[in-house]
Amino acid sequence: MPLGGDPGRHARQAAEEKVSVVNLGPTELIIILLIVMLLFGAARLPKLARSLGESAKEFRNAQSAISGTGGPQENK
Repeated sequence: MPLGGDPGRHARQAAEEKVSVVNLGPTELIIILLIVMLLFGAARLPKLARSLGESAKEFRNAQSAISGTGGPQENK
């Protein structure tokens, strides 16, 4: 065993810390949703959600095109 211990230990710890940063509970999600509703108004939320979904779909399509996996791509 090397003097420094497990060489991959620090990478695994960093990966675990990144996951814990994104981990949101239901209370936090409700608070975020309320703040978004206050900022944008209830009438604009469907349009905002639709554009966010379309952006995510375009991002996934571009990502699969770059990686060459040939994932689902929509022809318009």
